[in-house]
Amino acid sequence: MTTNTEFDAIIIGGSYSGLSAAMALGRALRSVLIIDSGRSCNHRAPHSHNFITQDGKTPNKISGIAKQQVQQYPTVQLYDGLATDANIMPQGFAITTQNNNVFKARKIIFATGLKDIMPNINGFSECWGISIIHCPYCHGYEIRNEKTGILANGAIAFHYALLISNWSKDLTIFTNGKPTFTQEQTQKIKRNNILIIEKKITSLEHNEGQLENIVFSDKSIIRLKAIYAKPYFEQHCKIPEKIGCEITEQGILKVDMFQETTVKGIFACGDTASPLRAISYAIATGSIAGSTLNNRIIEDEF
Repeated sequence: MTTNTEFDAIIIGGSYSGLSAAMALGRALRSVLIIDSGRSCNHRAPHSHNFITQDGKTPNKISGIAKQQVQQYPTVQLYDGLATDANIMPQGFAITTQNNNVFKARKIIFATGLKDIMPNINGFSECWGISIIHCPYCHGYEIRNEKTGILANGAIAFHYALLISNWSKDLTIFTNGKPTFTQEQTQKIKRNNILIIEKKITSLEHNEGQLENIVFSDKSIIRLKAIYAKPYFEQHCKIPEKIGCEITEQGILKVDMFQETTVKGIFACGDTASPLRAISYAIATGSIAGSTLNNRIIEDEF
């Protein structure tokens, strides 16, 4: 628990992008409070890939090292708790936590990420991030040339089919209902020997998150090791929208090229403000947000 209540910057969310922003600010001698309530959205993934120097490490290992390194900077403090409210003040912002602690800062960074909304299929949430995955660049190499499923419909399913055909030629699309492809999309899918199965899925049989079978409403079963899927999502934290930050049609915070939101003095990074859900990208946007925030303070003071 920190005894300070006023900071140059408060970062809400202490995962990859938040810690990256904190490092940039700590190295700029800024007083920083990181408010973090728990685990990152990818904490269940067995390994992280496509991140140079960290390939194959667990997400928790990467964030653990990052937290140790950030805490070496004496002006950076961590608060274990949940931010529940924010108010715009004459000289900045006030953040209230679930324990009714109030902290003030000149600027804010939201690095709170997205919350995935699991479909109503038994076993899906248990497999999510382990054998049900969303990104071939993160996980495709490990299941290359395997029989692979795509649980989606319409444009999303077609995009997945096009993309994943680079990693596997044995693809099946599970639309879980009537297909919604255009005629042109259907022709291309069939031309590439990709099967479309529209039967309703009742459950996914698995062993500790490792997919084994897809079970359909007619009791038929298909054995499968991996599925690509893109669940719906929402902002994990509702505070930015409450204080006026604009949300895009994609459901992410609108930011400029320097990660500043539509509210002056408020920045956002990582999944909160990008559909590119990768650790490397989160870290990059966090560094941009932190360094830009510091530049804004310098401009205010100089």
